[in-house]
Amino acid sequence: MKLIQITAWLLFAAILFITVDPISLRPESGLPVNVERFAAFAVLGFVFAAAYPRRWLLILVLVVGAAFGFELAQMLAPTRHARLMDAVVKAAGGTFGVAASALILRLLR
Repeated sequence: MKLIQITAWLLFAAILFITVDPISLRPESGLPVNVERFAAFAVLGFVFAAAYPRRWLLILVLVVGAAFGFELAQMLAPTRHARLMDAVVKAAGGTFGVAASALILRLLR
């Protein structure tokens, strides 16, 4: 259980770094940017909900809060821009990930 918790927090830090680093350092997968945003936060939500299975509501608040907070943090980076729609896509991905993890964990019980 500890390994997945460490993984969740490292993923959190990595997504924060990628969100606020200079745009030239942003990794690209070749997928549309909104797909990348959604997927990154879906994985984040999934891993956090798996790491803390009894705290899914708190994890949901954390992941959605991070989506909006990370987006606002882009205002501090000169080469980045904050957009409400980007935060909404990230929050939707995080919500999907938390829900998917909660559902899978429930089915495995």
